[in-house]
Amino acid sequence: MRIVVKVGTSTLAHANGRLNIRRVELLCKVLSDLKNAGCEVVLVSSGAIGMGVGKLGLTGRPKDMPGKQAAAAVGQCELMYTYDKLFSEYNHTVAQILLTADDVHDPRRSTHVHDSLEQLLSWKVLPIINENDAVSIDEIGIHTTIGENDTLSAIVARLIKADVLLLLSDINGLYTEDPRKNPDATLIPVVQEITDEILQLAGGTGSSLGSGGMATKLKAAQIATEAGIDMIIANGQDPELLYGFLEGNNFGTRFVGRNK
Repeated sequence: MRIVVKVGTSTLAHANGRLNIRRVELLCKVLSDLKNAGCEVVLVSSGAIGMGVGKLGLTGRPKDMPGKQAAAAVGQCELMYTYDKLFSEYNHTVAQILLTADDVHDPRRSTHVHDSLEQLLSWKVLPIINENDAVSIDEIGIHTTIGENDTLSAIVARLIKADVLLLLSDINGLYTEDPRKNPDATLIPVVQEITDEILQLAGGTGSSLGSGGMATKLKAAQIATEAGIDMIIANGQDPELLYGFLEGNNFGTRFVGRNK
């Protein structure tokens, strides 16, 4: 089984931007175990800017573009160092791939991205993908050519014909209303079709360190399901729920790929 897992900044870091060590260690352990079970895993990881904020001791996410780019440059080093160290403890090799909008939208360049990923997976390497925020402005707020890593993860899943896309966030899934505002909101376990009514359920942006929100996740769901790929939104606070996916347990919100 080929799985793309996207993890957001709110899952990787505390509110102050510092690494959530316990959660990241558990995530790497579970993903390593999934690879040991025979799965091909691609990780799309946010967190470069957020971790740069923490590493630099800034009071919050920079608002100016040079500040965001510089924080991303610092944070990306910290992010990959952490992943390399933790996955190595379970005898798995990782690779870093940083992408821009042109890399996924230009046919020639996207073919090279596809070929590189296929080679890495054939070598049993775990690719870790992020947007190249240190040099690109499209992905961090000026234009939304890609937008953010929710969309990027769906594009990657489509590119490599993944079986499923798993979005780990700070929310359990899609609700009938915003559960942070209405405690009576109920979780929607399965979405067979993304209708206008479903799209209207999207709220605002996510955490202060991240850039996503339910709207970006529904955009990712549209991309994935149109390619015939199931997508699941689930809470990343407990990465061990990924074991339940292999065991056939239901959790989060599953968006059913077309023609399934």
